[in-house]
Amino acid sequence: MKFLDQAKIYIRSGDGGAGAVSFRREKFIEYGGPDGGDGGRGGDVWAVAAEGLNTLIDYRYQQNFRAKTGGHGMGQNRHGADGADVVLKVPVGTQILDEDREELLADLAHEGDRVLLAKGGNGGFGNAHFKSSVNQAPRRANPGLAGQERTIWLRLKLIADAGLIGLPNAGKSTFLRAVSAATPKVADYPFTTLHPHLGVVTIDTDRFVLADIPGLIEGAAEGAGLGTRFLGHVERCAALLHLVDGTEENVAEAYRVVRRELAAYGGGLEQKREIVALNKVDALDPDTLKKRKAALKRACKSNVYALSGVSGAGVKEVLRALVAIVRGRSTEDDIAAPAEEWSPD
Repeated sequence: MKFLDQAKIYIRSGDGGAGAVSFRREKFIEYGGPDGGDGGRGGDVWAVAAEGLNTLIDYRYQQNFRAKTGGHGMGQNRHGADGADVVLKVPVGTQILDEDREELLADLAHEGDRVLLAKGGNGGFGNAHFKSSVNQAPRRANPGLAGQERTIWLRLKLIADAGLIGLPNAGKSTFLRAVSAATPKVADYPFTTLHPHLGVVTIDTDRFVLADIPGLIEGAAEGAGLGTRFLGHVERCAALLHLVDGTEENVAEAYRVVRRELAAYGGGLEQKREIVALNKVDALDPDTLKKRKAALKRACKSNVYALSGVSGAGVKEVLRALVAIVRGRSTEDDIAAPAEEWSPD
């Protein structure tokens, strides 16, 4: 199934039904009086966060949603039926924005969250409603009120506990494959990941959701590469795992490039708790590993983990540090140093 995290749709609630002008006509009843019923209410448009959805692909093939018009009133004081509502089912984590994409209308961050997007019009009064002591035979009825219409944007931000960031080919997809049952594409060229992937990670007795997003490159905030469009999917994360390719000549600059793009994007990502890890260490000799780890440590001004998504070396220590942050069991000092320092044989 194709991944789609943004969609523009048009919605319209139903018009109210018109009231009826009617008079009672029965044998032997000379002055039956007015008996026109009221019109029914127009249908509403709702959005609800539903379980089992992880993409907005359904809204690529249908962009217009109209609720039903209320039924018209009838004689014998019969009211029109209410119009059927339209319920838009969206993935958990979907934000709903106005057409200008500036005003946030709703944030459906939990399963079952529900929001009214367009209220249906009220039905019109029938002539029975206007009967009075001075007007025994009113010949007027109200039309139903018009429904509301608007254009809105749906924007999905995946619900994940931790996020993977780094340059293309930093080994993020390989890491996600190694620690979960997710199967993102892995290849030896940049941008093999074209849309975010989620994986459920189990470490000791804890489980958490890890998100892998497409790699960032220098200038991503200005649209270079795949841009920063997918960074929204890690805005809700409690922690970020920043993977740096250990085979890079300048690991410090590789780290700084991604940090600059996070700062340019905003959204509070640069303030999130971050664990920095030097990946692909199984491809390095001991001296090279020591130098690059020291260079990366100077750049990030915090401890650096060493791991290999292929061999699994150092992976458990990183996962334990991540889950400690996600579950709120750690401070900055708790993740300052891994439990075991890994080095190649």
